[in-house]
Amino acid sequence: MDAVEAQARPVPEAGNSALDRRAELSEFLRTRRARLKPEDVGLPDFGRHRRVPGLRREELAQLAGVSVAYYTRLEQGNGRNVSPEVLTSIARALRLTDDEQAHLTHLARPQRHKKKTVGAGRAQHVRPALRQLLDAFDNVPAYISGRRTDILVWNRMATALFGDWGQLPEAERNWARLVFLRPDYRELFLDWEQKAIDIVCLLRMDAGRCPDDPRLSALVGELSVKSEEFRRLWAKHDVKEKTFGLKKLQHPVVGRLDLQFESFRSAGDGDQALITYHAEPGSPSAESLRLLASWGADTVSRPV
Repeated sequence: MDAVEAQARPVPEAGNSALDRRAELSEFLRTRRARLKPEDVGLPDFGRHRRVPGLRREELAQLAGVSVAYYTRLEQGNGRNVSPEVLTSIARALRLTDDEQAHLTHLARPQRHKKKTVGAGRAQHVRPALRQLLDAFDNVPAYISGRRTDILVWNRMATALFGDWGQLPEAERNWARLVFLRPDYRELFLDWEQKAIDIVCLLRMDAGRCPDDPRLSALVGELSVKSEEFRRLWAKHDVKEKTFGLKKLQHPVVGRLDLQFESFRSAGDGDQALITYHAEPGSPSAESLRLLASWGADTVSRPV
């Protein structure tokens, strides 16, 4: 059975639907500063005189080696003409991870040489060779995700594991919508909270790379209205890409599954990632995957 591919949808007019990059930059810096305690960075803590959690702006500016006025302007969303060296100093003072530092750079120094709609207007095409690779994974659930956590292509075993995405309207083939708006996916992931966090972190990274993407803005707006959990996690401004790990699932047919996932970014298109799931050889989960493969996706897939 050939891998299934979602067709590209026409791009809506952007209008005023883009995310506010200056607001994103401001809130990201503020939340990163708020999570640091003075003792974390070797500063004295005058507890009762500290009105807000985390470091003060002047403390952060001192650590980064910039003036308070300069840092204040940056935290207010004015990253115009900020140098890479200053961003590196601020990232170091804030104890940012590599993903967080990249996100800060995207927000403060957007790539001017690219069109505003890069990543938003370009159709998400999957190379034929990648579709063939998915079909070669006979016993391994695998799919390719794109921008905004869109599900682009999947194989027969992914259908058996996650349900038949081909039955969904194209706009619903999206991990964020599935995780936050579908009760059956809340039941499927035993570690649903962690799955939700991972999805929001990916969306935040997309927001830094492509703040002018109208589809991303529409998705965030929809989820913010419909899901209290999404609003709570989105307000944290956390960014992180998990490339491997353990997922615990409760499948409606074969029961408990403990599966390792691996994520591989495409060399030809960094927006796309190949995600695979496998079980430890000889484990009950491996036997369950073998049963799913032998029964066939049409037999075990549930309505979605």
